Amino acid sequence: MLHKQFLPVYLIFLSMGMVDAAGPMVSLARESFTLSITAATLLPFLGYLMFGVLSIPMGILQDKKGKVFILNLGLGIMLAGLLIPVLSGMYGKMTVDTSSMGQFYRILSAVLLIGAGGAILQVGGNPFVRDVSEEGHYSKNLSRAQAFITIGSSLGFLVPPLLFNLFGLDWSILFPVNASIVLVAILWFNLAKVSEVKPKKTDHATVKSCLALLKNGYVLAMVLGIFTYCGVEIALASHAPILLNDKFGISVEKLGLVISWSLFYLPIFLGRFFGSFIMKFIAPSRLLIVTGLFAVLGVLAILFTNSLAMALAGILIIGLGFANIFPLIFSLTIDNMPRHQNELSGLMVTMIVGGTFIPMIMGAVADITSITFAFVVPLVCLGYITFLGIINYNKKHKIHEG
Repeated sequence: MLHKQFLPVYLIFLSMGMVDAAGPMVSLARESFTLSITAATLLPFLGYLMFGVLSIPMGILQDKKGKVFILNLGLGIMLAGLLIPVLSGMYGKMTVDTSSMGQFYRILSAVLLIGAGGAILQVGGNPFVRDVSEEGHYSKNLSRAQAFITIGSSLGFLVPPLLFNLFGLDWSILFPVNASIVLVAILWFNLAKVSEVKPKKTDHATVKSCLALLKNGYVLAMVLGIFTYCGVEIALASHAPILLNDKFGISVEKLGLVISWSLFYLPIFLGRFFGSFIMKFIAPSRLLIVTGLFAVLGVLAILFTNSLAMALAGILIIGLGFANIFPLIFSLTIDNMPRHQNELSGLMVTMIVGGTFIPMIMGAVADITSITFAFVVPLVCLGYITFLGIINYNKKHKIHEG
């Protein structure tokens, strides 16, 4: 997977991560447009809504047209979304008219298309890694590819404070920066002519065949695991900066995003990048239990302390625990039923819609109670993910015993 012909694939995974910029945009838009936390979370709501709407249809289309077609379609739609605010004059010097929310609505439209592009890329990209992986190495290689998603996610945390401090540019500079990266990904991927492996099938996927897989209890549990994980990741990415700002007085635009990134997404990146080495010693099913428990400890550290140091440590621990949960759940499911990889990919990517609902729930709890108490929401979700790891561990041992 490290061969140079796959570098454009990694750039596509980096582009997938740009959807996660909607997370830190919650705190930035809240400051710029004087919004409530619930209103600001419309950004990830619309972005991740597209995963729920498009993923199954794209899985069906992919079964007919192939992964390369789907990847190009996703990149094109994402680029169109990123260009909306750029063409509207939002490229680092945004003047907010508090009497009109036109700018905010254009940003919502952009996030809608960016989310659509990201959903399509996830449907094609995750199973595409299996096409270029050796037998038994899918989990490891997908963890490495997912590390590049974290780089794309990190842009939302790093670009605004960096360019604000260097050039006085506001957070809307994210749009032209990300658009340039996606354009390079389109050109590089097509010039490299990366091929795919198409499974031999006499019948193609349908909505009915996709939904029928949910009758399998294992598939249903794993699909719900993706929903839970993605919702918690975006909820924490969007609310950790708010916690630092509201509880400890750390400015979101100037410093809070950098702290949140270094303690949350940087550990995720490192954990995914080195996940292939970790899995040489710990089986994927067992690693899912370990990472789930580790993330639970991080949330508990935030819930039961008024110390800034402990809150920062909690964010760090959650990031380390989060590192390999998505690629583990995804690859374990695909490896269990490889013939249905396109249907399963559509189903699981649909569940990234969790990034729509769980942040909204966490935001509503924060508005009603406090930002600290709102962390009960990810605590419950992580408890389920840990339970899911136990299910996989028991399933593996039953197969061996049989």
